[in-house]
Amino acid sequence: MSTRRTILKTMAAAGALAAWDTPIRTAFAAVPTERRFVVVILRGALDGLAVVPPHGDKDYAATRGTLALSTSGTNPLHDLDGFFGLHPSLGNVKGMYDAKEVAIFHNICSPYRDRSHFDGQNVLETGGRGPHVLQDGWLNRALVPMGLGEGEHALAVAQTPPLLLSGPSRATSWMPATLPAPDETFLARVKQLYAKDAVLSNALASATDLQMKARSAVDDPAAKKPGMGGGYGDLTPLFTGAGKLLAASEGPRVAVLDASGWDTHFNQGSNDGQLARRLLALDQGLDAMKTALGPIWKKSAIVLATEFGRTVRPNGSDGTDHGTGGAALVLGGAVKGGTVRAEWTGLSPSVLEDGRDQPARTDLRALFKGLLAEQMGVPTGALDAKIFPDSGNVTALTELIRA
Repeated sequence: MSTRRTILKTMAAAGALAAWDTPIRTAFAAVPTERRFVVVILRGALDGLAVVPPHGDKDYAATRGTLALSTSGTNPLHDLDGFFGLHPSLGNVKGMYDAKEVAIFHNICSPYRDRSHFDGQNVLETGGRGPHVLQDGWLNRALVPMGLGEGEHALAVAQTPPLLLSGPSRATSWMPATLPAPDETFLARVKQLYAKDAVLSNALASATDLQMKARSAVDDPAAKKPGMGGGYGDLTPLFTGAGKLLAASEGPRVAVLDASGWDTHFNQGSNDGQLARRLLALDQGLDAMKTALGPIWKKSAIVLATEFGRTVRPNGSDGTDHGTGGAALVLGGAVKGGTVRAEWTGLSPSVLEDGRDQPARTDLRALFKGLLAEQMGVPTGALDAKIFPDSGNVTALTELIRA
């Protein structure tokens, strides 16, 4: 039940934060560790064969047709090992890969095997065996095993916390309001009003402090890069702000960023085009986060995951339809990178699932389990029973994080 105090506390936090305006959702949680863990949800089903093209596969060019990425010309793909590559828009990610700060996982997917965005994202965020089996997010369930204290809370910059962070652990949500930001005089009066109430006073002080850090991060002229206008492409301020908050000594240790726009049914493009522009925005955002994290980059692990992959062959509209297996990336100075991990089965028609999809050979939960264990110290018992219930048969991946 809501009480007067909880309502006022939420209003105080929301009011103090109202000056930070960004169109993309972010979630933060403070935990007692020097390590950072970030989840970037790429909603819309990212095409893993475009992000990490298996250009050395004998069936790649013929099967992908007009969507096959070129290895030559003015904008060739980035070769990784003679077989796998990276999309040409991912130049910064390629630099991180060369520095052994990126690990790539192919033929990977959640347990979900149908093609609904809504249900696929539900499984991705809840960590269940199927859609709507669980009602809260696996990252929320992981906060207590990470060491989240009773007096700490998670913050979602959204109308409500993303499902990934929803659950019994404390969470506060905020979204840019249409009301004008409170001025200093108003805040001074509110502080005076709350002075004798420790709960409300602390809540306002915490919210004001975070708002100041966020505004400083997002409004920093150094964070603005030429060519990055408003709308979907403007990911750099968001990733910069998240990175600076994570880098703060008393800032959050866990973050969730939510980037949409990967449902490329029409005019997907190959080396250039619609998807290439979106990937460039993501690449610049990730580079901005690395810069903002500064020395903390060495203690960070960032996982990029999507609800499912896309079809191997292009459709009649030069796009791709909803598929199964895809790709996931883990970046950061703490990552044991410079590798592509794939139980590769090829792209010939005989091995495709339903004659159209990459078969999923690795369960995304295995990747999440491994990162939570090695990066955040979550015990195996909690991973198998509490965070990913009934997943004892899904073995955590290992050798993900540097010793």
